[in-house]
Amino acid sequence: MRRKRLKVALIYNADTGSIPERPEDRGSVADLRVMIRQMARALRARAHDVLVLALNQDLFAFQRRLRRFNPDVVFNQYEDVVHGALYEMRVAAIVRMMGYPLTGSPALALGLSRYKYMTASLLQGAGVRVPPQTRLLEKIGDVNRTAWNFPLIMQPAQEHAGVGLDRTSVVHTKGALRDKTRQILTEFHQPALIQQFLPGREFNIGMLGGRRMRVMPLAEVDYSKLPGRIPPIMSYAAKFIETSEEYRKTRVTCPAVIQSELAREITTTALRAVRALGAWGYARVDIRLDEDGRPCVLDVNCNPSLEPEVALARSAEKTGIAYPDMLNMIISAALEQQPYDAYVPMLGAFTTPALARAAAARTR
Repeated sequence: MRRKRLKVALIYNADTGSIPERPEDRGSVADLRVMIRQMARALRARAHDVLVLALNQDLFAFQRRLRRFNPDVVFNQYEDVVHGALYEMRVAAIVRMMGYPLTGSPALALGLSRYKYMTASLLQGAGVRVPPQTRLLEKIGDVNRTAWNFPLIMQPAQEHAGVGLDRTSVVHTKGALRDKTRQILTEFHQPALIQQFLPGREFNIGMLGGRRMRVMPLAEVDYSKLPGRIPPIMSYAAKFIETSEEYRKTRVTCPAVIQSELAREITTTALRAVRALGAWGYARVDIRLDEDGRPCVLDVNCNPSLEPEVALARSAEKTGIAYPDMLNMIISAALEQQPYDAYVPMLGAFTTPALARAAAARTR
């Protein structure tokens, strides 16, 4: 069946931030632009009319261009590039207030997922297992208020993509815990998230869909080639710094070789986590097994990377979903009416009466 041709605004953050970028860093804005071009080509290959629209500090210019294009859907690839920035949720909210359907998770889910301690607390309240000893340290003196069971893993409480996770993030003594807390507070200007370091296997669970989330084949992270001096964690270096030992010696196996019963338990846990957080369209859940082999949620990534041939795209390919079709599935989910979502475009600075009428017509 022939799909409808859509006007798609593909938005991303063109701000380079305040952190110098290195050529070997695959998490750079330069690499992001490469991915955006690949996405635009894939969407055009499915006959969509695509406008690539960068947002770089001038929000009014961004809104004017978006209004002129008047897309059927906005493909959201906006990510913060400055430590502690929380604009991902705000950009998503602005686009929705302008009256446009938006791919991926709504603003609330994006905001919750960036506050890692809030996410863990929410999941615990929903009966989803998270690592023990999950705590938030807002000052160095907080270290002395708990009887810790080492080892622990530490990271900035409001970052993502492995930012702030490095070789010193797994600590074994109170002194190291205090030093790492001081470093996070000073360098990232945000609280430190503490959790018990789990010894078991680690899995990534990718999902696609709106009301009916489809779980992709499980992927397992293999740290077996890392030397003992490097902790087996998905640090920033392991994700993005191609010259690092972590990057070269960390592998991902997809589909994972896993017993069916454990796979079902991991899948169920991941789905419960996504639903509790309110993620939509596509997501990735990172899970690690505790000492008893039980899955614990490390992180819920509401809008994970869509880079071709890796991560979610790699898992989708294992089920026969080609890259352009995966992007189309994400768009289809964006065009569904989310449960309990009142679709009310705002007038004035955000939109025009004609656009408001068009947006209202989409809800009928």
